[in-house]
Amino acid sequence: MLIQIRGLHRVYQVGTEEVHALNGVSLDMAPNEYVAIMGPSGSGKSTLMNIIGCLDTPTSGSYLLKDTDVARLTDDELARIRNREIGFVFQTFNLLARADALHNVELPLVYAGIKHEERRQRARAALDLVGLSDRMKHKPNELSGGQRQRVAIARALVNKPSIILADEPTGNLDTATGVEIMAAFEGIWEQGNTVIVVTHEADVAAHARRIVRMRDGKIESDTGTPERQAVVVR
Repeated sequence: MLIQIRGLHRVYQVGTEEVHALNGVSLDMAPNEYVAIMGPSGSGKSTLMNIIGCLDTPTSGSYLLKDTDVARLTDDELARIRNREIGFVFQTFNLLARADALHNVELPLVYAGIKHEERRQRARAALDLVGLSDRMKHKPNELSGGQRQRVAIARALVNKPSIILADEPTGNLDTATGVEIMAAFEGIWEQGNTVIVVTHEADVAAHARRIVRMRDGKIESDTGTPERQAVVVR
């Protein structure tokens, strides 16, 4: 199993008040699933995303990523596992404004200590995969919103992570461009990646093969088990 979550709680202290963002969440995800995590604001979906992405740790309960207990990792170990195992795609793209597309995609490989020529080769391949081989030297302000999100997807893919984790990936895009981006995620999933999309939009979630709905820090419904939803890619 790729992800095993058991009895997850996350409590935040806000002034004198305790906010229970997660209340006993248990969830499994297998390799090569395409999962949407849905819920209204305050449902706990963003907190769950942050824990899955190793950006936060639970107050109690366990999260195993490839049999590694994330709660027991140091900050440095969390950073390493994030860079190696998880590719992030954000609503706001998070690209370096002064860097071209190729350099933006290279960045995770720089942090991973990959040598220059291999970095370039892998970054070019990732941009080619998302259909931007002719835009490698363009800076973000020279690209459309959809193209910028494709650069962000290429950056997420370049380290060949176990999980692509997308947070409202079409939130800043028009409807037609949003459909194109979701088609790109479909292609990534069909090549064998695990894709997790966090969204409040039903039309975005509809592209996934499994939908986990959250409310009040708990899982309200789950359309399928990992064993049934994952596909085998040859």
